[in-house]
Amino acid sequence: MATETQTGLTGHVRGVTVTTLACLAGVAASVAAAAVVGTGSGAASDTRALAFLVAAVAGQYPLLKAVGVDVSDFGAKDHLYVAFMTFTLWFISFAILLTTGATV
Repeated sequence: MATETQTGLTGHVRGVTVTTLACLAGVAASVAAAAVVGTGSGAASDTRALAFLVAAVAGQYPLLKAVGVDVSDFGAKDHLYVAFMTFTLWFISFAILLTTGATV
């Protein structure tokens, strides 16, 4: 409220920021994986695509700090949420890219 003195983001803006960054990181990881691994029949079983997912999850924390989210305040639930949302969007996007055979 107006009388509160807070540093950082409010609860709602923090949640939207974390969710948006996790989703965008998942999509970006799938596009990067498709560009490196490819979208052919063998790409679905190539484990190198998982490296992009891991890098996307780990790379979010410095970005969250840069936009003003206090990641030192994260608990286990928050870390699992970031990893799950990133994985979900990566999985869906990568599956679409593999199914359509799109060239990236």
